[in-house]
Amino acid sequence: MFDPKKLEQVAKQIHESMPQPVKNLGADVDQKVRQVIQAQLNKLDVISREEFEVQTQVLLRTRQKLNEMEKKMADLEEKLSNKGK
Repeated sequence: MFDPKKLEQVAKQIHESMPQPVKNLGADVDQKVRQVIQAQLNKLDVISREEFEVQTQVLLRTRQKLNEMEKKMADLEEKLSNKGK
């Protein structure tokens, strides 16, 4: 199997031996690809991880309150049905 460190060293040597215009082209391509990806991500209807976590906590609290209200409602219905007997 290939030694990853050796491969990395060879890749670094190849990169260092490239003419500067070729290195610049690689950097330009990398920058353009990042710009395109960022632009496409900005078009998507997504939220940040932080906002997702906040909304998750809000949903959990809401679910807890709903469960409490359902229990109270069931207790009240039981009391009302017992009074009617």
